[in-house]
Amino acid sequence: MTVLHFLFLVPYLILNFIKYIKVNILTLLVIIPILTMIGILFTKDNKGARLVSAAGMGVQLITTAVLVLSYLAARKSGLMNEMLFTADYMWFPSLNIHYAIGVDGIAVAMIALTSIVVFAGIFASWEVEYLSREFFISLILLATGVYGFFISLDLFTMFLFYELAVIPMYLLIGVWGTGPKESSAMKLTLMLMGGSALLMVGIFGIYFNSAPDGGPLTFNILEISKISMPLDVQRFFFPFTFIGFGILGALFPFHTWSPDGHASAPTAVSMLHAGVLMKLGGYGCFRVAIFLMPEAAHEMAWIFIILTTISVVYGAFGAIWQNDLKFINAYSSVSHCGLVIFALLMLNQTAMDGAILQMISHGLMTALFFALIGMIYGRTHTRDVNEMGGLMKVIPFLAVVYMIAGFASLGLPGLSGFVAEMTVFVGAFQHQDMFHRVVTVIVASSIVITAVYILRVVGMILLGPLKDQHHAHLQDAKWFEKLSTVTLVLAVAAIGIAPLWLSDTIIASLKPIIDKLAMIAP
Repeated sequence: MTVLHFLFLVPYLILNFIKYIKVNILTLLVIIPILTMIGILFTKDNKGARLVSAAGMGVQLITTAVLVLSYLAARKSGLMNEMLFTADYMWFPSLNIHYAIGVDGIAVAMIALTSIVVFAGIFASWEVEYLSREFFISLILLATGVYGFFISLDLFTMFLFYELAVIPMYLLIGVWGTGPKESSAMKLTLMLMGGSALLMVGIFGIYFNSAPDGGPLTFNILEISKISMPLDVQRFFFPFTFIGFGILGALFPFHTWSPDGHASAPTAVSMLHAGVLMKLGGYGCFRVAIFLMPEAAHEMAWIFIILTTISVVYGAFGAIWQNDLKFINAYSSVSHCGLVIFALLMLNQTAMDGAILQMISHGLMTALFFALIGMIYGRTHTRDVNEMGGLMKVIPFLAVVYMIAGFASLGLPGLSGFVAEMTVFVGAFQHQDMFHRVVTVIVASSIVITAVYILRVVGMILLGPLKDQHHAHLQDAKWFEKLSTVTLVLAVAAIGIAPLWLSDTIIASLKPIIDKLAMIAP
């Protein structure tokens, strides 16, 4: 059997397996990681743990591919604006809590991003020796929470999976991290738990105002979106919800946990942290705060636009002043995630499309960056850019891939960063008033600042003469490192070269919220 036959056979077998056991494909996305974690428990050594992890996340990636193809097929048949693959099971009757799941194009894109980053992260962690079974279980547990979050249509279930995704970060950084890992893990956990407390207030505020006409209270997002909450209620609970999610999206001034957390986290954890976990913040701001409280979003957007403008520019300038590769990428993530929330607050179709594209683009390229930083650090034993130079001569594969990641970050045409950022700026400029035009110009200046720190780092660590002769005999990328990085590079290039299918899918799924916003626009 050829590889091509195998690639076509596996999705076919998975699809028929789903039909045979009559399980929802979205539920399968949660079951597969759980089964993988159980499988890891029965392994006896590091090799077994990583093989089971790779096999499980490989099956998860293929299942995601089946989901994407099935969704695109359904979209072609005319089901463009609906939640697909839905299921609804009563979980806790007294509070009307359901295990309610479903996806639109935006959720499918986020699930695809998660599967790619998790799969790459497993191979980036291939040489983890210390408590490897516990490491892979914690990593996959984090991913399980992320999958559950993106498929949830019940606010309570969504919050449950949100907490499941956040809590393993404490162990992953505190046990397997580097540097001041205990304090970084504690700072990250306390900041995110503070955001969770705000979020809980917002979610219960929405729940207790979900039946203004006296019907049963509900956590169901689709049902709540059909009612119009009183404006005073929206004004009160919108900040709780938006800031609660925004803290995870590195919203200024609540971003300070992010650089320390990134810098102390092990490689794969940094990849998932910046590449996937922070996207829960932007997705939650869109799916919950803006979608369910659009009138308050219109009224209060200008406040958060100012904060996100500061995030974008401050994060870019912060990256310039750093010499540690991880801190450079961490501050860059603050800037790029700020751009996501900035675009969402423009409250128009083009900018929101750009925000979702930016989430996907940043997730891929920052995961690639952190993977490469971990690989370079594992060879040079330093992350200080002043102690490196001329690495292109000794590790050409990793150096070239690092340059590709850098070019994607600064918005080179043909890569995902260009598509996402240009869509954001075009959408932001659609506003005719002076305030939106001025902040858009300020935010757009971050492109130049980003180019400065990216080109500075590339020039210092990769080009020129070899600065440290101890680096003269470094080994280039191993097979598992090539698999990890090439997977992410192909995804970045695919979006940059052919973005329309993804953009069209996102725009179709944006229609319900755009219609709601249009009805209340001044």
